[in-house]
Amino acid sequence: MSFTLRDGDRVVVTGAAGFIGSAVVRALLSRDVEVVALLEPGAPASNLDDLDVERREVDITKERQLDGVFDGARFCFHLAAKFGFWPKDSATFYDVNVNGSRNVVRAATTAGVERTVFTSTVATLGLWETKSGRPSNEEDVADLSHLYGNYKQTKYVAEHEVLRLAAQGAPLVLVLPTMPHGPFDHRPTPSGKVVLDYLNGRMPGYVDTAMNVAHVDDLANGHLLALENGRQGQSYICGGENITMAQLLVMLSRVTGLPGSERRFPSVFPLIAGHLSSFIEGDLLGREPRVPREAAQMASTTMTFDDAKARREIGYTSRPAAEALHESARWFVEHDYVDVDRAKLISWHRPTSG
Repeated sequence: MSFTLRDGDRVVVTGAAGFIGSAVVRALLSRDVEVVALLEPGAPASNLDDLDVERREVDITKERQLDGVFDGARFCFHLAAKFGFWPKDSATFYDVNVNGSRNVVRAATTAGVERTVFTSTVATLGLWETKSGRPSNEEDVADLSHLYGNYKQTKYVAEHEVLRLAAQGAPLVLVLPTMPHGPFDHRPTPSGKVVLDYLNGRMPGYVDTAMNVAHVDDLANGHLLALENGRQGQSYICGGENITMAQLLVMLSRVTGLPGSERRFPSVFPLIAGHLSSFIEGDLLGREPRVPREAAQMASTTMTFDDAKARREIGYTSRPAAEALHESARWFVEHDYVDVDRAKLISWHRPTSG
């Protein structure tokens, strides 16, 4: 069976207003398909402004609300997920990420959708060898003790649930994106917040760690490639460039002209800050911590990945990390996320690696 996108195909995208979700929508529209954008009721949808899509507000945790959604649809991209580091109601993570995913895949399969692309996360993979220099790949099984927080834990369960459905015949492939950067990061995401903190001068130092930086539009294209070229039930890491935090700050300094941070903190520093902030602000005061415990644990973890399988099997490609960081920084400045006085200090330069 061919899964090549054709003009006029009806494609349903859940989480369509999100950072990666809206990038997938834009990539689909460039292929002249008809997009049905499923939106969380009442959630912001500015990423879809000026895009020619059919909008539907649907609570994916309620199976009945998906009735008729997939009528006439050929494909589905399921990107909707509950994300956060300090939930007031942790049960919502399971309800959205596990039950919601099960509902979407079942409804799409029952309606005759030819293939669903399920967006998981590299956070479900093992990181056993990353400190010794070997990036993780799709074969690395997670250590459950490293699945910090409700998001990672429920995405891990959700991934296994959709794989179970795939084994029962549901036609799907999985995409595992790394750290996205680029335009339209309204929230911003944790990866975007790193860039934003740097631009606003709120990064007094850094921890000696590493991550995989990818342009959000490359990740979106990876979703389309997985749809068309991926093998049934297979997972594909879509990423970019593995760099250290020190390299990331150098890249940002080069493209913005702002001074970099040379102060390196020991890895225990964010962990102490995270535990104190979560205890005092979260547990005692009942408000979102400035430094959530799970975010601190992630910040001190080496998270590098090998996307060779996606490059080999589905034809995935990506641009250098410096380009992704450059576009992210420019978008934040142009959309008034950066302090006016700090923005005046910026002198833009062409991105270079290193």
